[in-house]
Amino acid sequence: MNEGLLYLDTTALLRRYVAASDRGLVVDAMETAGSWAASTLTRTEILLAFHGLAVSPVRLSDMWTLVRGEWDAVWEIPVDQRCMSAAVDIGGRFGLGTIDAMQLACASRLPLPAAFCTFERQQIPAAIELGFEVISPFG
Repeated sequence: MNEGLLYLDTTALLRRYVAASDRGLVVDAMETAGSWAASTLTRTEILLAFHGLAVSPVRLSDMWTLVRGEWDAVWEIPVDQRCMSAAVDIGGRFGLGTIDAMQLACASRLPLPAAFCTFERQQIPAAIELGFEVISPFG
């Protein structure tokens, strides 16, 4: 991926902010991408995940500040009725759960070519069929 549009699902974007395996994959993809995109759902899931990860209220506040400081650089894709309708189609077609289908439905609103970064194996076949270059430790 070079200078293109990069969609990050929650599992990918969360790795930007926490020490986890394959964190470098996400950091490198984000550094080489021209633009970042994520859903409103991703932002909510990350902020909620920080509640379980933060060791103190001060650390929680620091983590939230970091995400909010970078979020202005992200094309935020809304979870609206159009997204929900597309999620039903995508989830049914690929046998995905609600959250995975919603992530892919949001990403499907982007112009191609674009890349889709995820750590969820079950999203990969759908992302490929939807026309995305997949960035994942699984292939």
